[in-house]
Amino acid sequence: MDNCCFNRPFDDQANIRIRLETEAKLYIQEKIINKEIEFAWSYIIDYENHFNPFEERRNTIDKWKSHATIDIVETTDIINNARLIQNLGVKSKDALHVACAIEAKCDYFLSTDDFLLKKLSGFIKIKSLNPLSFLNILEESQ
Repeated sequence: MDNCCFNRPFDDQANIRIRLETEAKLYIQEKIINKEIEFAWSYIIDYENHFNPFEERRNTIDKWKSHATIDIVETTDIINNARLIQNLGVKSKDALHVACAIEAKCDYFLSTDDFLLKKLSGFIKIKSLNPLSFLNILEESQ
């Protein structure tokens, strides 16, 4: 999950799509807590969250680090992969999120950023989805 995903519950819930993505994200987090899904953390989540101007949001997101089964630190491979991902038109921080997920050998990268997900469509190194699409995959596998 990237920071957009983590911040989704704090967005305006009047929009039905935002509310549904929030519910999906919370359901996924429940699966993480119950150890039904493995969750990877990375230094780029720490970095971006550090600059979150809202203390409550920052602290809430920080607590999720304890649920991670892996914590990715920066490596040369991550930087190199991020540069390749940037060639798709992806912003540098977003590229680092994706590169960290690849380094962690994640099956999925979750984001609520439509622009990012569109740029990553067809990218074969990792499946990039919004929480609702991922929820569909979870439901199909049960």
